[in-house]
This record gives sequence, C-alpha cells and structure tokens, in this order.
Amino acid sequence: MSRRRRAFKRPLTPDPKYGSATVARLVNVVMRWGQKSIAQKIVYGALDELVTKNPGANPIDVLQRAVDNAKPRLEVKPRRVGGATYQVPLEVSADRQMSLALRWLVSFADNRKGVPMSRALAGEIMDAYQGQGNAIRRRDEVHRMAQSNKAFAHFRW
Repeated sequence: MSRRRRAFKRPLTPDPKYGSATVARLVNVVMRWGQKSIAQKIVYGALDELVTKNPGANPIDVLQRAVDNAKPRLEVKPRRVGGATYQVPLEVSADRQMSLALRWLVSFADNRKGVPMSRALAGEIMDAYQGQGNAIRRRDEVHRMAQSNKAFAHFRW
C-alpha cells in the first residue's frame, strides 16, 4: 500500500467482441505473461462452447449468472488482538466479490487436466451456472468459515 496517495482504479474498457466489462475482466484473469490475444482466444472459445451446449441461451447472460452464483458474500480475515489471531468475518466488497469469483472459475478450470483450457473454462462456467462445481464449493466453504467464526465479529473495525 502506498503511503503517498490513494491508488485510483482505472476504468476497464469493455472487450471488443461482446462489449462486456465482465468478459474483459475474465480475459485479464485468464491472461498470463501479457499474452492477451491467447487469453481472448481461450475466453471466446469457452463462450462459443457455451453456445453449443445451450443453443438458446446468451453466453454473456450465462457467464453473468455463473459469476453471480460463485460470488462470496462474506469472508474471514485474520485480525491480531492482544497476542491472539482471530478469523474475523467481514462483508466482501462488490469488486472483490467479482475478482474472487472469476479467479476461482479460472483456477479450477486450469486444474482440469487433459482438457483444452477453453473447454475446461466452459465446463466450469456451466457448473457454476447450474449452482454446482468447484467454484460454488469454494464459495460455500468460505461462507461456512465466516459462519463458524461469527462469534469474533465484534473484532471487526
């Protein structure tokens, strides 16, 4: 964190194909080593795969619903109070909810071995859209941690 001034968020330009900021963020999460064109091929391939799996559905709506299903509402952060460290449940900001959901979708798609990344990402998005899969399990795990530590909520500041 900078001591001089607050770091301002720069506006994100929507992606060129769909005109969606969510797709642009997904491309940025998939991107490694600055290879944006490869990340765009992966994401656009995954969205095309979603169209073939759901012929009548809009892929942007499917992606948005999958991300909404995977967003965590609460999370725990460690707070040190009097020599002891407590896991304190906190509400998650909207921007961090989106970041965590996209990061979980991409990381679990990356863990699917033996499958091309675009197909794995499409499968992970479909699972989250249907309310199942690894990203939903991770969200439930984070919510369970926050629920079990709600006795320490008074340490929040």
